[in-house]
Amino acid sequence: MPNVKINGEETSVNDGTVSSYLSSHGYDISKTAVLLNGKVVSRANLGSTDLKDGDVLEIVSFVGGG
Repeated sequence: MPNVKINGEETSVNDGTVSSYLSSHGYDISKTAVLLNGKVVSRANLGSTDLKDGDVLEIVSFVGGG
């Protein structure tokens, strides 16, 4: 089980890929930007990008308002 830092918080994750983590935690992938170790992960690569021990993940969700 990898230990990663997600949005500044240390945590252990059971999920193998970034996409599976986002889906299992209720993120809308179409409205989410992800940085993994300081680099943007394209939506096309979320399902093939594995989370590894020591990774730093920043997740930003876009919300409309008005």
